[in-house]
Amino acid sequence: PQRRRTRPAAPPAGETLDDRLISAAADALTGSRPVRIEARVRNTDRTVGTRLGAEIAARHGRAGLPDDTVRVELRGSAGQSLGAFLPPGITITVTGDANDYVAKGLSGGRVVVRPDPTAHFAAHTQIIAGNTLLYGATSGEVFLRGRVGERFAVRNSGADAVCEGAGDHACEYMTGGRVVILGATGRNLAAGMSGGLAHVLDLAPVRVNRDSVHLTAVEPGDLEPLRKLLAAHRDRTGSPIAAALLVHWPCAAARFTTILPVDYARVRAAEQRSEPATAGAGGG
Repeated sequence: PQRRRTRPAAPPAGETLDDRLISAAADALTGSRPVRIEARVRNTDRTVGTRLGAEIAARHGRAGLPDDTVRVELRGSAGQSLGAFLPPGITITVTGDANDYVAKGLSGGRVVVRPDPTAHFAAHTQIIAGNTLLYGATSGEVFLRGRVGERFAVRNSGADAVCEGAGDHACEYMTGGRVVILGATGRNLAAGMSGGLAHVLDLAPVRVNRDSVHLTAVEPGDLEPLRKLLAAHRDRTGSPIAAALLVHWPCAAARFTTILPVDYARVRAAEQRSEPATAGAGGG
């Protein structure tokens, strides 16, 4: 059968949010001077920050800019792929919520999503961001004050992230980084996880896929990195859960279970065995 066009295609889109962000960040792009940008965001605004990040990478290379040089503060509901591929130097904070693929391919930047302070609900009981967050992230930080959807931190290979509950398949195929979950999880947690660490508050072991991971208490060497992530989550999002845990630190650390991939556990054990020998050789 014949097909015909019955109405004209949509006209080219006008100025995008990233166009405005790039213009507003001119001082940072040309002179590495700190800038702070405020704007509204809608769920039709996709890949917010990605083109800005590309401009920074083109001008300053993979090292990007010093931490927090560009602070983008948004209000509303962000569309898909918020903060995808962000390089170092950019922090995007959304007061509201976000859709799927937040921080996809994150490359050193930071993404924060927190609820509106006037909201009449407990943040940890509500979804703050969608599915498949941190997909393929290599470095950077993500702080999410609320629950998230399925496949949180799937294929994460180096970023650090905190959320307050997650759906099914969290940490799936994860190869690096550190994830902290301050709430209930769905089923099949850590399926195919081969690297990195996950620290889960009040973990229900039945939710974990044990094929490739061990469950352990938080090791002494992980206490300080965990505490620092909790402090950053508290400071960036105002999380009362993180604040309460820190008040009772280090006793509160006993409530966390570390999910440790079997292969990574072997590597850690080998490193620990080699440390005394290395120290002895150096002392001679």
